[in-house]
Amino acid sequence: MDQAIQFTLAGLTTGSIYALIALGFTLTYNSSGVVNFAQGEFVMLGGFLAVALYLTGLPLGLAAVGAVIGSALIAGIVHLLTLSRVPKLDTFGLLMVTVGIAIVLRTLMLLVWGSEERSLPAFTDGESIHVLGGTMPPQALWVIGTALVAMPLLYVFFTRTRIGDAMMAASDNRTGAKIVGIRTNRVALFAFMLGAGLAALGGVLIAPITTISFALGLEFSVKGFTAAVLGGFGSPVGAVVGGLSLGLIEKFGAGYISTGYQDLFALATLLVILIILPRGIVGSRALEA
Repeated sequence: MDQAIQFTLAGLTTGSIYALIALGFTLTYNSSGVVNFAQGEFVMLGGFLAVALYLTGLPLGLAAVGAVIGSALIAGIVHLLTLSRVPKLDTFGLLMVTVGIAIVLRTLMLLVWGSEERSLPAFTDGESIHVLGGTMPPQALWVIGTALVAMPLLYVFFTRTRIGDAMMAASDNRTGAKIVGIRTNRVALFAFMLGAGLAALGGVLIAPITTISFALGLEFSVKGFTAAVLGGFGSPVGAVVGGLSLGLIEKFGAGYISTGYQDLFALATLLVILIILPRGIVGSRALEA
């Protein structure tokens, strides 16, 4: 029983990171039709920027905020230089553009920070927290809490702000939104920046728990995409449900089968969901090519 609780706590922690990445996938796809496979690179960028800012002497909190904002601004520049110039490509074509973006970002991070793994100190000092026979580091509460708080904040953003309303309109019908005067290019830009910011936040949160490396971006992209599909591509609620579910699947699979197959579980889950439940757990539509 204690073992199952330990796997659950670890799965919820990892799954919360996947949920933040999946939310970024969802926001970008809903607003512009772009499946952003550079999401994982923005996870790493957020972590690297946070470490760099912290090493300059900034307090950890300011370094974290600066890293998220910096990643979002870099994402905005990337969007203006790339995706905004190829609006007529189909979903697959846009996806391939983001793959190119990911390769460039990974190469630049390698040139700037090298191949050395890096980490941050925990946001909160203290001993491990005991929960029903399991243990978790205090940093895990920051990770899980942030993912859970992100949902209601995004709900308020989408329902109470003008840009949020515009993003929802573009999600329902991009052509119709353009007809009624919504600047869909600006909506797409903001969505890309917000999605990258969420991914960077995930990188900042996980950096105190595990080391970050330029080579991990693709892995996080695959995990975030799988979580989004698992929950229901295009559904913010589904992104969170899918992320937490994938984290649990990975940790229970690694614990009861083998840690050597942990990454394989994500790919297997993706294939099964695409075949059996293409709309995901709570999604209302399947991913369109």
